[in-house]
Amino acid sequence: MRDPNNFTRKHKMCWVGMQMESVRQEASASQVASAATLSVAFMEALSTLFQNFTHDYNSEDASGFFVSLLFGLGPLLGGVILVAFALAFHLQHALLMGTGCGIAFVLGAWRPVQLILSSKLGLIPIMLLLAMGAALVHFTSSSVLKMASKKASGGDLPTLTGFPLSVHTLQSFISCGAVAFHALAEGLALGVAAPKAYGLGRHMVLPVSLHGLPRGAAVASCIFGATDSWHGSLASAAIIGFMGPISAIGAILTGIDYSGLDHIMVLACGGLIPSFGTVVKRALSLDKRKSTCGLILGMGFATLCLTFTRLVCLHTLYCNSAPEAVR
Repeated sequence: MRDPNNFTRKHKMCWVGMQMESVRQEASASQVASAATLSVAFMEALSTLFQNFTHDYNSEDASGFFVSLLFGLGPLLGGVILVAFALAFHLQHALLMGTGCGIAFVLGAWRPVQLILSSKLGLIPIMLLLAMGAALVHFTSSSVLKMASKKASGGDLPTLTGFPLSVHTLQSFISCGAVAFHALAEGLALGVAAPKAYGLGRHMVLPVSLHGLPRGAAVASCIFGATDSWHGSLASAAIIGFMGPISAIGAILTGIDYSGLDHIMVLACGGLIPSFGTVVKRALSLDKRKSTCGLILGMGFATLCLTFTRLVCLHTLYCNSAPEAVR
């Protein structure tokens, strides 16, 4: 009986030999040898990866990976909705920035309030975790802004994707980083729940998408208000949408449990406060009335989305297996 591993290796070497012959006339001997070595190493690594995946993970984990990718639909859809409204009604920058800040403040308060009302964490631990998250993000953003200020010339940093990257624009991107941290923390909880959920987590897509709408809208409004680029807004919302699935897949691969994730979630909520606090100060300096209106609109939109998600979870079976972080 033929050894399948030996048969596979022969095919790999045959493929490498064909590639060597195709480039032999145009490259030196050392270049061909290096390319062949890299090709064999890459194919061996890829083969080992798939073998380990097949042996260590079952079909439920694989389906959990696919379902986890669907968790990013909410932020992307939220960004699309925000950009559509901004373009249709020609919303001003101060209004957009205020809207993003209002959404972020509600996101930062939602999970800590849930934990306090359910008595899962006490008020003092939550306040300490919020303070630690705020201090961490404040220290990080201050360090980045100081470095950027030193390198700034004439008030602007080097251009990024076609628009000048000012210090205020950089602060908006830092705020989006805090939202990404929040999405990563929430994705860990989703990754723990998805493989064990009924239907391998497919029923969780609706509540998770509704829960992610405000996050995408916050990022899109903040970037649109700072850069006036709807392309950048949609790209930022899409990137934030990927944070949750990436974190969920990581949780599936590592096999972690839910213990301690609430603390990480509260820590991430604390990081939203100082980052968007700076943005709202900038918005108020531009136009106090419009930024205040945007702040109220953002808080109302986020509260509406999260409350509607809660109603879906209370009156349907979609959230039976979903973690409390997205209910």
